[in-house]
Amino acid sequence: MRRLVLAATLILVQCGLASCGTNSFASRVDDRTFRLEGPAVPGGAEAPNRRMASRLCPGGYRVLDQRSFKPESHDSAIQTDWLIRCL
Repeated sequence: MRRLVLAATLILVQCGLASCGTNSFASRVDDRTFRLEGPAVPGGAEAPNRRMASRLCPGGYRVLDQRSFKPESHDSAIQTDWLIRCL
């Protein structure tokens, strides 16, 4: 019984950790401006930033600044950060 509980706990923890790395983080700069920090993904996909921007600005947004770079901790992943303003 203990092994079954331990195995289930380990599987749930792994699923939780796998889902943590695919979300962007947003911080408010002023009333309608946000800085989005995307996750490091191979190829530098911008979909996580687009999803977060759509949630923050349901009426639309404009990308004011975009920065793509390779973090030191990931070998082939590219991180994309945005500065957006809600319309």
